Order: sequence, then C-alpha cells, then structure tokens
Amino acid sequence: MPRDIDRRAARTRKALHQALLTLMLRKGYEALSVQDIIDEADVGRSTFYAHYTGKEDLLRSGFQMLREELEGAQSAARAGAEASHDDPLGFSTAMFEHAGRYADHFRTMIGGRGGAVAENEIRLILSEMVRQELSSALHDDAIPRDFVVQFVVGAFLTALNWWFERKPKLSPSQVDAMFRSLVLGGLAEMIGEERWQAAQPTGRSR
Repeated sequence: MPRDIDRRAARTRKALHQALLTLMLRKGYEALSVQDIIDEADVGRSTFYAHYTGKEDLLRSGFQMLREELEGAQSAARAGAEASHDDPLGFSTAMFEHAGRYADHFRTMIGGRGGAVAENEIRLILSEMVRQELSSALHDDAIPRDFVVQFVVGAFLTALNWWFERKPKLSPSQVDAMFRSLVLGGLAEMIGEERWQAAQPTGRSR
C-alpha cells in the first residue's frame, strides 16, 4: 500500500508540474493562480496543498529535477575519458542545455517574482556544485574560495540572462563555450595549466 501511495503522489506532482509549465507559456507565470494550476492538472485544491504551499513552492520543487540532472552530468563526466582531470565547470554544459530546453519558460519569468525565485534556486544549486568541484581543483588559496564560487555562479547567471534577453538564437553549446572561455581564463592560475587546457571548450569531447 505505501508503494501505491508513493506512485500516486509522484503522478500527482508530475501532473502539477506539467500544468505549471503549460500555463506559464499560455498565460505567463505572474498571471497564474493556484486555481488555474489545479484546473489544468485536474486535481483537487486539498490535494495540491497536501504537496505544496503555493505556486512558488511548486516552482521551487521543480529545480530538484534540475539538481539531479546536473549531478548525473557531473558523474558521467568523471566516469568518461576526462576523468583524470578535474573540471571546475563540470556543470555548465548540462545547465545551458537544460536552460535551452526551457528557454521560453525562463523568459516568462524574467523581471518578475518567478524570475527571482528561479534565479535564487539556480544560484543555490550551482553554488553547491561549484564548491564541490573547486575543493579539489584549486591550488591557489590567495583568493578566498567562497569568493571564487560566487564569481563563477554570478558569471553563469549573467551569461544566462544575456543569452535569453539579447542573443536567444545562440545554441547552448555556443553560450557554454563563451562562458567557459572567459571564466576559465580567470581561474587558470588557480587550477593549474593542465586542468585549464583540459577544460577548454576546444579540448572537450562532449
């Protein structure tokens, strides 16, 4: 019985997330209400609130899937041919590809409360991932590591917003290459020449 309940709960959460994504494109995030979402998902109000406190909570929970996707990408990179090198930007390709798939959804949130929620969730996820990557990659402690983490994450968010607002026709790989080129240049002295060369876009097999 508990397994059936878990499956039912998972189906409900999936339906609510899909309803949110569908309605964001149709109406925009800011205009959505909980009632809109439960009508689209065909679930009851009490069922919705059994899982989420509101539409922002539903939006935040969706980023757990992003976290799992990025962690999977990192694990695959470590297990691949480049496993002998620590890539301090191991998250970037998967993150830009994910953002590209949901570009229209991100654009509906830019400048509003939804955009602030999304940016904060992305910042938290990437800060954790970059901190883990840099723990073994950095050789120079002259600059505090927390500052380096915030620099990398801030640069990523700047690239993401620039891409969506100014150059939406660029591919995820093009934006990723520019991001990596600029940020790795700043990290070069701190991560060592070998790792810097291995992490360059032109030296990557992905």
